[in-house]
Amino acid sequence: MARIIGALTSSHIPSIGNAISNGKQEDAYWKPFFDGYKPVLEWLDREQPDVAIVLYNDHGLNFFLNNLPTFAVGAAAEYITKDEGWGLPVFPPYKGYPEMSWHVIESLIEQEFDIAMCQEMAMDHAFINPMRLFWPNENPPKIKTIPVAINTVQFPLPRPARCYALGKAIGNAVASWPTDEKVVVIGTGGMSHQLDGERAGFINKKFDEMCMQALLNDPEKLTQYSALELVREAGAQGAEIIMWLAARGALQGRVSKIHSSYHIPISNTAAGVLALANN
Repeated sequence: MARIIGALTSSHIPSIGNAISNGKQEDAYWKPFFDGYKPVLEWLDREQPDVAIVLYNDHGLNFFLNNLPTFAVGAAAEYITKDEGWGLPVFPPYKGYPEMSWHVIESLIEQEFDIAMCQEMAMDHAFINPMRLFWPNENPPKIKTIPVAINTVQFPLPRPARCYALGKAIGNAVASWPTDEKVVVIGTGGMSHQLDGERAGFINKKFDEMCMQALLNDPEKLTQYSALELVREAGAQGAEIIMWLAARGALQGRVSKIHSSYHIPISNTAAGVLALANN
C-alpha cells in the first residue's frame, strides 16, 4: 500500500514567489526565511516522495463567491498555473495523478465527505509557492500532485475539527491505495496575518508558536477552536492554519519533528515552516 511518510506545512505569501523569481534568497530581508527551509529540503532529498497531496486555498482562479465549495479535490492529469494578479510568472503545468485522485475522491465520499470533483484546475500562489520552496531546483518538480482546495475565503468556513477529520480521511484513503508509493501531505497558508480592515498587519506570535507545538504533540487542541475564534486569534487570513491542521490529520503513525522555523515579518505576515515525519 502507499505510505504517508510525513507532512510539510508552509506559508504561501505571494511575495515569496517574486523573491524566488528575482533571486533574493540571500538578501538580508529574505535570507532568514529561506534558510528555515534547508533542513526540510535535505529530508526531501533523502526520502524522494512519489506523490504530494497539497492542501491549499483557491484565490479565485477556480471558484468565486457565487460558486465556492468547502472542499474540492483535483482529478486532472496536469494542473496549469495562472497569476491571479500578483505579477507572478506562469509556469509549465504540474503533474497530476488522476488514478490516485479518483481513489481519494471515492474514499472521501465513502467516509461521508461531500466534495467537489475537479477534472480541470488552475493553480495560484497558494499551491505554486510552497512547491517552489520545497523543490527549488525543479520547476515544476517531477513529483505527482493531488490538489485539495479548502475554503478560507467566504464564510461560513469549515470548522478546524472538520478539517482535521478531512486529513484523517485522506490518510485512510492513501493507506488503502494498492501500490507502494511514498506520499507527502503539504498544508499551505498562514501563519497569523490580516491584510485588511482595522487589524491590518495583525500578527500573533504567541498563538502561532502554540499552533506549531500543538501540531506536533496535541493536534486535538486546535480542533476545539471555531473558525471565528481562529480569525480572532490569527487574523482574517490567518484562519488558513486549517490547512496545516488537515495535513497533520493525515499522519497516522508516531509523529516526530524533522524541523520547524518561524519568522516575522514577511510582507506583514508571520511565516512558518514545519516538517513532521510519520514513523
